[in-house]
Amino acid sequence: MPLIPYDRAAAVRYAHRWAFSRNPRFYNFDELGGDCTNFASQCLYAGTGIMNYTPDLGWYYIGPNNKAPAWTGVPYFYNFLTRKKENQGPVGVSASIKDLLPGDFVQLRFAGDEFGHTPVVVEVGSPATLENVLVAAHSQDSDFRPLSTYNVQEIRFIHILGSRK
Repeated sequence: MPLIPYDRAAAVRYAHRWAFSRNPRFYNFDELGGDCTNFASQCLYAGTGIMNYTPDLGWYYIGPNNKAPAWTGVPYFYNFLTRKKENQGPVGVSASIKDLLPGDFVQLRFAGDEFGHTPVVVEVGSPATLENVLVAAHSQDSDFRPLSTYNVQEIRFIHILGSRK
């Protein structure tokens, strides 16, 4: 099944537009564990336009009580994007910092065993470093924030390959 190109510019434009506010079409999950992956999913959707409505294992948002775990959950977002099954929706791969492009995603693990934050990459220097990879995020609202400003235990990168219809 061929991949449909990912509109990285649309994802980044969306990130800049909503980095410090909330799109009223989507619930704000700040008071329910954070809004970062909800925001990341919105950016990804802006660049793909395709959701996967598979109950539990898909990636979709209909409303605050009707969404896939992957839409708002950090580990579920990663697992959905890097899945092996060729089904509908965006597709990503675990990558290194040198593979990052604007519109890709970063996940941060602060403490404990779980990754807990999903910023979207809005700019990448050459060569890519923690100082010149800039991200936008919700929960701690930011735009053009260098990855080096986060105090983390671990970082993983998700490079988006495209989407399947």
